Amino acid sequence: MMAYILAFTARLNESGANEGGGGGLLSVNPGLAFWTVLTFVILLIILRKVAWKPILAALDEREKQIQEALELADKARKEASEKLEANKVIIAQAQEEARAIISESRKFAEELKSKMIEDSKKAAEKIIEDASSRIEEKAKEATQELKNFTVELSIELAEKIIKKNLDSETQKTLVNDYLKSIEKN
Repeated sequence: MMAYILAFTARLNESGANEGGGGGLLSVNPGLAFWTVLTFVILLIILRKVAWKPILAALDEREKQIQEALELADKARKEASEKLEANKVIIAQAQEEARAIISESRKFAEELKSKMIEDSKKAAEKIIEDASSRIEEKAKEATQELKNFTVELSIELAEKIIKKNLDSETQKTLVNDYLKSIEKN
């Protein structure tokens, strides 16, 4: 239809030029102006129905997509910000837990050190006590052996005294003096 209108307009222009209208560039031809305006209006109507709606629809769709992309980007930025804050809180908690663990480890190490020192002292005391009791036992054994030796010696001395026929009073005095001298040593 557009082609028909354009062809009709071209024929009118030719007939007007042939009829002696001989218009210049600035001369107004009412027929040509009418048909030009009419053609422009028809072209606008056709473009509105055929081209403007799809173009506007595409622009609206593109605008919606851009708006959705901006909203998604804003939402993603907010989520990233929230996750960053959550991560900061988690990191702070982890650092606090690490400090607590280190503190507990130090405390445990100190307690273990104290316990080991105490156990070592107890073991040393036990060793010293065992050694002291062995020394006492050996001293008692030595004293007992000395007493046994003294008794044997006393018996030998008594035999010698008896052999010399001393009186019993002299024998007792000699034995007691001898025992006293041995006990002092």
